[in-house]
Amino acid sequence: MILGAGKGTRVRPITEKIPKPMIPILRRPVMESIVYHFKRHGIDEIVVNTCHLAPVIEDYFRDGNQYGVDLCYSYEGVKEGDTLVGKALGSAGGMRQVQQTSGFFHDTFVVVCGDAWIDLDLTEAVAWHKRKGGLATIITKRMPEDTLNRYGVVETDDQGRVLAFQEKPPLGTAVSDMVNTGIYIFEPEIFNYIPPTGEYDIGSQLFPELVRQGIPFYAAAMEFQWVDVGRLSDIWEVTCSILNGEVNGYPIPGREVAPGIFVGINCVIDLEMLDIEGPVVIGNGCRIETGAKLRGPLVIGHNCVIERGAVVSNSCLDDYTHVSGIAAVTDRMIYKHHCIDHQGQHCTLGEIGAEGLVRDSRAPSEPVARDRHQLPGFKTGNQ
Repeated sequence: MILGAGKGTRVRPITEKIPKPMIPILRRPVMESIVYHFKRHGIDEIVVNTCHLAPVIEDYFRDGNQYGVDLCYSYEGVKEGDTLVGKALGSAGGMRQVQQTSGFFHDTFVVVCGDAWIDLDLTEAVAWHKRKGGLATIITKRMPEDTLNRYGVVETDDQGRVLAFQEKPPLGTAVSDMVNTGIYIFEPEIFNYIPPTGEYDIGSQLFPELVRQGIPFYAAAMEFQWVDVGRLSDIWEVTCSILNGEVNGYPIPGREVAPGIFVGINCVIDLEMLDIEGPVVIGNGCRIETGAKLRGPLVIGHNCVIERGAVVSNSCLDDYTHVSGIAAVTDRMIYKHHCIDHQGQHCTLGEIGAEGLVRDSRAPSEPVARDRHQLPGFKTGNQ
């Protein structure tokens, strides 16, 4: 099961238009990487719970045939008149709805959050779970001490049995350096411990209840790459890590036409004359005029236009972004009409007077002032 029902409030404004599992990392939705990873480990029957902007997920992945898997969906919401209104049930509640509806979980099953890329050896993880013989297994990962306040911390005994949880403990108070990665392995009997109705969460409610009742379950500390996009600033941090070679195995789109320069199809670019330094990823259908200056790490989406004289560096541009020749976009993510800095502060392009400098490449051209403009900084607000 892939958990895909959350609103992703910490990743707004991006999740105003797309659900969290659809956040693109190098042009690929996070959840797509999860589906491919499941397939590689022989998991080809997958249910996804949906709620917030559910059709975006369902219309993109459909029945999963293109990935060689079978996908189905469990919508969480109610109908009010002619309108569907989302009502998320929590992670454990979402599992329960699937089981109550169809009895889908008739054997050992894996549950993952839909907002992180992993290269975990799922085959070995399931085998570890079976050797322990517990009702549930949490996959944990050791994290630096100064980051533990961002995660759920797990305390175990020397056999790996879970003793206690701390949800986002203040710095210096964590009982261990092992964190919950949102990857779980369950036996069907887990549903005996989930209330039959109401919202219910795995990490904050189900697991603490298992500890309280003394039910044996375990945490498997495994070495693997875990690329989480829990916060808005994580999107850029993850993108940089991949482009700088710190994440092994994450697919970089396009063809590498020069060291660190990846270009999609149907692009109009004179690479020999272009002032470009990688790592740079350029999407399909882009037009980049000679005289533009590109500096990586940089991701340019599909069907973008970068005019002669423009400067774009250390940034990420959404599909259909047109950068004027007098604009300099530095240390920014441009997502539709939003401008986001690398700390997660954001505003609209209109609020900083940049709607003429950076616009939709499908819109008619509009005259702009001829003086060069650096997209200004801004304070958190209007969020």
